[in-house]
Amino acid sequence: MKKYRRHVIAILILGICYAGYSYYPSLQIVTGFASKSMTSGMYIAGRSQESIENGDNGFFPIRLAKSKVVEDEKSISSALFGLEKRKSIFIEGRGAILVNEGFDSTKQFRVPNRRINSINKPFPYGNLEPKDTLFEEVDYVQLQKAVDNAFDPPEENRKKTRSVLVVYKDRILAEKYADGFDKTTPILGWSMTKSMVSTMYGILEKKGKIDIYEPAKIDAWVKDDRKHITYNDLLHMNSGLEWEESYTGISDATKMLYLESDMGRVQLEKPLVGKPNETWNYSSGTTNLLGGPLLRQEFSSHQAYLDFWYRELLDKIGMHSALIETDLQGNYVASSYGWANTRDWAKFGLLYLHEGNWDGEQILDSSWVKYVATPTNSSEGRYGAQFWLNAGGFYPDVPRDLYSCNGYQGQYIFIIPSTGLTIVRMGLTEDPKFNVNEFLKDIIASIN
Repeated sequence: MKKYRRHVIAILILGICYAGYSYYPSLQIVTGFASKSMTSGMYIAGRSQESIENGDNGFFPIRLAKSKVVEDEKSISSALFGLEKRKSIFIEGRGAILVNEGFDSTKQFRVPNRRINSINKPFPYGNLEPKDTLFEEVDYVQLQKAVDNAFDPPEENRKKTRSVLVVYKDRILAEKYADGFDKTTPILGWSMTKSMVSTMYGILEKKGKIDIYEPAKIDAWVKDDRKHITYNDLLHMNSGLEWEESYTGISDATKMLYLESDMGRVQLEKPLVGKPNETWNYSSGTTNLLGGPLLRQEFSSHQAYLDFWYRELLDKIGMHSALIETDLQGNYVASSYGWANTRDWAKFGLLYLHEGNWDGEQILDSSWVKYVATPTNSSEGRYGAQFWLNAGGFYPDVPRDLYSCNGYQGQYIFIIPSTGLTIVRMGLTEDPKFNVNEFLKDIIASIN
């Protein structure tokens, strides 16, 4: 009997060890997400721990993690059943950063220099409130109904929309926020940040500092077939490099975001599994390669790299609420961690609606705007250069010239040149819980 018990105990111990080994990365990802999300939400958006636990962290298995806030150091530690504690620290100007065991809390971090000027013009070109303008062609009752329908009625929690903003001819036609959010609340754009990366390359190209059709400058690729991958291939997610993008479990994307301290190197180390310009595959690793090491080498110092994003884009167009978080190595997490309030996200869309012109200054060449909105090979009309497209009719009741910045859980900036509309929707759900085609169709129908 004793021998039998020993065998049972041994089998149980082996089972526990196997489970721990198998689920170790998953536990780290769960607690890493919980900690990072909580720290960003509290110290960037100014929201309460309770609202984040019920909202951003309110889905399985993230909601199982327990978080502890240390106000003095602006840090939050999260653990799952007391296991795999992960810690994030908020650094002013750099956002929330997941730290590791070797993290030096005395280390001084470089932060971007900001140029925040008050401009006495109405939205979108200044800091004043938008002008009240009535357009004869707009059915405001129908428009408001379409906007209201994007939000949940009191007894439901399905669509989980946080904000909607409709801009037409540089005027705000409609604006609505869920409880706990308003026009000043920064909201995480997730992969909408990818479109900013494309914009940085567009600015470099306009300045004559880069040729996107040249091979990417990566020494590790010189001795194999990866040497043929161009910046254009990377911008189009059409490099042929191996990558798994999934947020329902352990994947290249989740391991990168919650286990790596240098996120830009992950895609760099992947092998070629397809042909460049013939194998479209959505990859956050590609964007972090573009926005991290590849973009960084275009500047003489890390400070110049940090400043470039704000000086040449975000502060220049008045996106003063915007913040792009960095990884532990100090590179922007260009795939996923851009924040801004809803009006500032709309400004980014308006820059593209106006073909790169911002209040008289040509920040991007109009040819770059056309470039990002042109479908790449093998994407079936769904993707351009870090922008999503409707060229293939994915939204059947919406103009084909629509292109957009899309983010995880239903963050969107829709740019529709044929209608003159820029539409922002921020939330926590995507199709089918939030019907994008119906939402856009109803708004467009309100303008005759």
